[in-house]
Amino acid sequence: MSGNQCLMMAASVRGATHKRHNIPNQDSIRCYISDAVILAISDGHGSKKSFRSDQGSSFAVKIATETIKKFVKSIKSYNYNLSFIKRLANEQLPKFIVQKWLAAVDADIRNNPFSEAELKILEGKTTIAYGATLLIVLVTEDFIIYWQLGDGNILTVWENNIIEQPILRDERLFANETTSLCIKDAWRDFSLTFQVITNKSPQLILLATDGYANSFPDDANFLKVASDITQLIKKEGSSFVTKNLEQWLTEASKSGSGDDITIGIIK
Repeated sequence: MSGNQCLMMAASVRGATHKRHNIPNQDSIRCYISDAVILAISDGHGSKKSFRSDQGSSFAVKIATETIKKFVKSIKSYNYNLSFIKRLANEQLPKFIVQKWLAAVDADIRNNPFSEAELKILEGKTTIAYGATLLIVLVTEDFIIYWQLGDGNILTVWENNIIEQPILRDERLFANETTSLCIKDAWRDFSLTFQVITNKSPQLILLATDGYANSFPDDANFLKVASDITQLIKKEGSSFVTKNLEQWLTEASKSGSGDDITIGIIK
């Protein structure tokens, strides 16, 4: 799986509940395909205090993809020293992403100051207005890196329809609580998995905001969707999945979580 071999499918839909209450889609997605593949999705919190989280998620995916594009260019000079690349990805990239996100938030606040009523809601914690999660995957010919901050899901499908979650759920996340770009030292809360590609790579990688998993009755039914999509691509082709993906997500939100749903698929 490399940039020249990959297909990208993506969709983002406004949640059924958000439609009823005239709330915009808080999710964002951005992808990049060249010699490497980068996919990022972000889920804005959409709470009373996070009233600019649609902008926060937009900043997040743009900054993540641009930062990792530069990272991919820079690692060519390291002669693909994988242990060094992993250390940079784990220790430095989250810091860079969070710093740039905070800078984008500060710039937006300067250009669009909060009203007195909004400041009262925020109680001095202005970044909360933009609060958002972030999931990222980088695919190269030699390795795959997964990053996750906050809720959401990353699934991989391997041979024989074996489904894995390269980053397991953070046990600190329960109910509606989540880690976020807006909290202090957010870079410390990033989880990372580094996979070296030998002779096998995933058949499919799926990233999804939590509105998708929350639309299923249990984890088993949600995990199966990655296998189902893989089989549909094989049987009907990627264009069939791309054509129907938005409708499938709309129906899932309507019958399930009511939340915005965004998924990105690398095949």
